[in-house]
Amino acid sequence: MADSSSFSFFSDFGLLLYLEELNKEELNKFKLLLKETMEPEPCLIPWTAVKKAKREELANLMNKYYPGEQAWNVTLKIFAKMNLKDLCKRAKAEINWTAQTMGPENAEAGEAPVQEVVLGDGTEYKIQIKEKFCVILDRNSLLGEPADFHHGIIQEERNLLEHLFDVDVKTGDLPQTVVLQGAAGVGKTTLMRKAMLDWAEGNLYQQRFAYVFYLNGREISQLKERSFAQLISEDWPSTEIPIERILSQPSNLLFIVDSFDELNFAFEEPEFALCKDWSQVHPVSFLMSSLLRKVMLSESFLLVTTRFTASKRLEFLLKSPHYAELLGMSEDARREYIYQFFEDETWAMKAFSSLRGNEMLFSMCQVPLLCWVICTCLKQQMVKGSDVMVICQTTTALFMCYISNLFKPVDGHSPSLPNEAQLRSLCHLAAKGIWTMTHVLYKDNLRKHGLTRSDLSIFLDMNILQKGTEYDNCYVFTNLHFQEFFAAVFYMLKGDWESRDHSFQSFEDLKLLLESRSCQDPHLMQMKCFLFGLLNEDRVKKLEETFNCNISLELKSELLQWMEVFGKSDSSPSQMALLDLFFCLYETQDEAFVIQAMSYFPKVEINICKEFHLLVSSFCLQHCQCLQTIKLSVTEIFEKMLNLSPAADTWDNERIIHCWKNLCSVFHKNDDLRELELCHSNLDELAMEIFYEELRHPNCKLQKLLLRFVTFPDGCQGISSFLTHNQNLMHLDLKGSDVGDNGVKSLCEALKQPECKLQNLRLESCDLTAVCCLNISKALIKSQSLVFLNLSTNNLLDDGVKLLCEALRHPKCCLEKLSLESCGLTEAGCEDLSLALISNKRLTHLCLADNVLGDDGVKLVSDALKHPQCTLQSLVLRCCHFTSLSSESLSTSLMHNKSLKHLDLGSNWLQDDGVKLLCDVFRQPSCNLQDLELMGCVLTSACCLDLASVILNNPNLHSLDLGNNDLQDDGMKILCDALGHPNSNIQTLGLEYCGLTSLCCQDLSSILHSNQRLIKVNLTQNALGREGIGKLCEVLKSQECKLQILGLCKEAFDEEAQKLLEAVGVSNPHLVIKPYRYDRNEEDGSRWWCP
Repeated sequence: MADSSSFSFFSDFGLLLYLEELNKEELNKFKLLLKETMEPEPCLIPWTAVKKAKREELANLMNKYYPGEQAWNVTLKIFAKMNLKDLCKRAKAEINWTAQTMGPENAEAGEAPVQEVVLGDGTEYKIQIKEKFCVILDRNSLLGEPADFHHGIIQEERNLLEHLFDVDVKTGDLPQTVVLQGAAGVGKTTLMRKAMLDWAEGNLYQQRFAYVFYLNGREISQLKERSFAQLISEDWPSTEIPIERILSQPSNLLFIVDSFDELNFAFEEPEFALCKDWSQVHPVSFLMSSLLRKVMLSESFLLVTTRFTASKRLEFLLKSPHYAELLGMSEDARREYIYQFFEDETWAMKAFSSLRGNEMLFSMCQVPLLCWVICTCLKQQMVKGSDVMVICQTTTALFMCYISNLFKPVDGHSPSLPNEAQLRSLCHLAAKGIWTMTHVLYKDNLRKHGLTRSDLSIFLDMNILQKGTEYDNCYVFTNLHFQEFFAAVFYMLKGDWESRDHSFQSFEDLKLLLESRSCQDPHLMQMKCFLFGLLNEDRVKKLEETFNCNISLELKSELLQWMEVFGKSDSSPSQMALLDLFFCLYETQDEAFVIQAMSYFPKVEINICKEFHLLVSSFCLQHCQCLQTIKLSVTEIFEKMLNLSPAADTWDNERIIHCWKNLCSVFHKNDDLRELELCHSNLDELAMEIFYEELRHPNCKLQKLLLRFVTFPDGCQGISSFLTHNQNLMHLDLKGSDVGDNGVKSLCEALKQPECKLQNLRLESCDLTAVCCLNISKALIKSQSLVFLNLSTNNLLDDGVKLLCEALRHPKCCLEKLSLESCGLTEAGCEDLSLALISNKRLTHLCLADNVLGDDGVKLVSDALKHPQCTLQSLVLRCCHFTSLSSESLSTSLMHNKSLKHLDLGSNWLQDDGVKLLCDVFRQPSCNLQDLELMGCVLTSACCLDLASVILNNPNLHSLDLGNNDLQDDGMKILCDALGHPNSNIQTLGLEYCGLTSLCCQDLSSILHSNQRLIKVNLTQNALGREGIGKLCEVLKSQECKLQILGLCKEAFDEEAQKLLEAVGVSNPHLVIKPYRYDRNEEDGSRWWCP
């Protein structure tokens, strides 16, 4: 029985290569002989599959049905019968060669493996690899580390390496391309070199890859033209078989592309122009693009390492990549290292707790070198008796401290300081490198910036720069964060560059840096944080002392001006943009500056999913004195608290709770705060109690509270409590939260108290049933303040609605607006509702949308409408499953009703006949209807004459929505004739998806020019085309056009039409062109029930 390694036996020997040497006639003969060769046993492969199989498919079938050496034996038998002696000879030679390469333990019976080492079996290559990588790989390269420290990490990371090419358990795919991502300095290159060494020593990938080749990004970037075979031949011994023979079997080759981020190539070549032939000479950039995009050696395997910052550049090159992350030191490893670094246990505890309090710094400690740098800095401060907690507050404070210490006198010896020109040049190079993600400084580039060998020695002596270990002509910053720090100093030193003989480069534009976003430009984020951090006056003084230079703080006013524009822009800042800003402002630790900056942001929306998000948000919000609205989403943090290790549990919990208290204190400390939304959040019991406590504070002036999709650990007890304590609260929205019937019971107890002043309560999708309706009914009778109640999307059914109607009929019920959308209501519940509508003098708005009322149910509601005591002003019957039969009862009722102003009959089967009946009422001047919605009522152009009559004769009708009806151009022409008449008072017209084309645009243009009342038109999802848009734009550009909102999706049109629409925006700035969205805050109040 073959072992597991024999599964890939045949594919490794390249069956497909041999089948491709057969011509069409020989291939057909091979198939026939395959059928006969196994006799008297039947051929295992279905003949139909064999018959239609192409060469590659046939190879796969044989490998599947005859695993391991079986497929090989079958193939040799057939080749012998076909008298293909040359193929047989070559195949047998290949078996012998492969057996030598794989070793005796993997050789199969049938070909005796060669037991002694022979030239040409890969041994010489492995010897050369071992010699090379033993020299450049130093396991204990980390300065100041314990002797056995790095070895333990390598063991963990080797486990990662061994499973990188395992079959994906979810998809069953074998990954051919794996990307190993990690922070700068985390050890990716060290790990790849160790992988090469382990493979050469026979400890890694022995069953997977016959050969592994190492390609270094920094080295490759310096090469010009060559073939790919030449590129990988540098370490190839002359005594080995030709490299071309190895490349002819790519399926058992692994190429390690290390430090992709250091490849200075644009990768802009179109795929069709790339090269498949590894023997052809091309620019190296061309070869690397061909390899990465799987155009060249497509069957080979790739392992690419990169920094996170270069991931986006790599992403578009690769096909179906699998991703893995090199995390560096675990939390336990960091703790162990810190405790070993500090001889004094008290100092070690202080250092660890200080770092643990700053998630950013503690994450940086995952990188071994940075961990050493940070510990060194803290130790220096402890020796001086300084407070390390202050230094660990921000990354800028710590790096400023470390770098300033480098230039301080030691034992009476003062180190050389860079002059202003040297410092400016280095910082300029650093900034340019961060922008372009270039981290290697080549001698030529250094010379262009006026930096000589002696200039560099200052920075080399201080370990800010280091010389390339393998290449003499390049330098790098000791760590990426050093480069980011000096890049930030560049903007501090920049001064009046424009007055110098200096060509301005885009990265020097401060505005571009400020507008960058972590989600789009992650490589700029730390530099931006350092820049803000260096604005702190104490750090400016330290910077001036360290480098003996003068720095102006005028940059502060530039940043404040930018933030004012950013805060007052038309569109509110996104959550990510605000969090980015909070990170930067936190780095300053300058209260006056942060207060001024936050004054430009009265409305804040943030998603807090990490501890550091909570820290920076609480810091900034506490300094926001004009805050009016906060929208928060808090996820993961409090769930993680439950999963913390016992050792870290108390300290971490206390720190998180402290930050949460600070954030919640904003609720009562800010006099202008009126609206708070907490959505999609999961707080534990303690966090929720802190939240409630601040809401109960006597100084809390909150009027509107939205707790949407929130979990309540206490079953709404806390909400009920603050409802009676906070008499400013008018609006409570609990949409999607786990309220349930028991939670409603608690709420209703609070609503019944006279101290509760709540006016609006939204309980949409709160998992309520008829059980809670008795409590709601009692609360409605008792409450003297509640005027709005939304119970939509709850399974109340007719029984529940019956209980609610008892309250509606009660004379003390103050409710004015009620939404029962999608509550399982049927005709049976309509009878109770009808009686309630007649007896209730206060209910003015009722939404019954998405309930199966049917024609009989609508008749019952209609009967109530014609009663003179019915005061209903808005009735929503959208999607209530009635037909044109209901038009008669509705018409009769509306003839008598004088109060109804808004009627929504959308998404019902009214058809033209039904609407014609209704129009007989709507066209009467005595009809008070102002807003009519007939979306999706199966209408055609046949009803447009009747609708036109309504437009002409009803002076009260201001809004008409006919969207999702097949009106077409003929119907539109009829409507336009009416809209052009002076009697038309229509202000809002909905024509979405009405089958309109460019043919109606001339009529529409005439209306938009002549009708001075029409201010909103929705034309989305109509095939108007470029010609139609052109006609509309001629009018829209005119000052005569009074339209304010035009519903159109610009992206739905061709480029020329989009340009025409953009031009309209320039010439007519009061017109907004965008996809139309209904808003419940619209002046007409037509969407009053919407969340």
